[in-house]
Amino acid sequence: MPALICGSLAFDTIATFPGRFGQQILPDQIHILNVSFLVPTLRREFGGCAGNIAYNLAALGAEAVVVAAVGSDGIGYVERLRSWGVATESVRAIDDAFTAQAFIMTDLDNNQITAFHPGAMQSAHEIDVPSRADLALAIVAPDGREAMLRHAAQLVAAGVPFIFDPGQGLPMFDGAELRRFVEQASWVAVNDYEAEMLTERTGLTLEAMSRSHLRGIVVTLGAEGCELWLDGERVRVPGMTAQNVVDPTGCGDAFRAALLYGLERGWPLERCAVLGNRLGALKIASRGGQNHVLDRTVVPT
Repeated sequence: MPALICGSLAFDTIATFPGRFGQQILPDQIHILNVSFLVPTLRREFGGCAGNIAYNLAALGAEAVVVAAVGSDGIGYVERLRSWGVATESVRAIDDAFTAQAFIMTDLDNNQITAFHPGAMQSAHEIDVPSRADLALAIVAPDGREAMLRHAAQLVAAGVPFIFDPGQGLPMFDGAELRRFVEQASWVAVNDYEAEMLTERTGLTLEAMSRSHLRGIVVTLGAEGCELWLDGERVRVPGMTAQNVVDPTGCGDAFRAALLYGLERGWPLERCAVLGNRLGALKIASRGGQNHVLDRTVVPT
């Protein structure tokens, strides 16, 4: 059964700074910050959370349905999705807008500075969650603010369990809105920084959230793996060693694809996390969010 992916389709313009941001920023001058970074390398990649998740799901041999908006420059991206077998009937082209664009700069320590132009993503709330009886589960990933609110509500109305993945969109929501997302979701997936912000804004600890209706909370920790919260108990899943560390862009999306893949098959959350760590370690060895090659040996037996 297919997984529904509500999220962004974007182009990533990625630059590498051959130094460390921390060495270029003077802490006592942060109030008048004016810095320039020389970036000898520059490339443009297909990206966006929905696109990256769909790429990994398709590579794993799973079905995916994408709900997203692209601009007049995004028709080739839609064709790319279709070439993987992804259902794109709920991808809408907005003629008078650009596809969302992320401008990402990474330093030698894999710290990132990102500027994001939402473009067509701001119209994603105009697209309804499709009425399909075969949807196994869904994810509400970073997207336009109104789209995330609306799609979560529509998934609840349709009885489709979903992962709430606020990602970089988390600061758009206040505490009441975030509590509502948590109440509606079946799972929550965040990184460690987002987990701190989520608990601060909602006033709820991860332990308390996990003792509610949620089937699990996942907190990714980069190379250290992840933590799972299940019924008030914390379980640590160690990370996988990457053969090479090249570009962290899209690692979180690869992990979330693994969650969808495993949960759709009825796996326990810990087994899903093991696969997620494997995909993240594999992805970080390649540039961009959709250039790594998967084979079925990454799937735990």
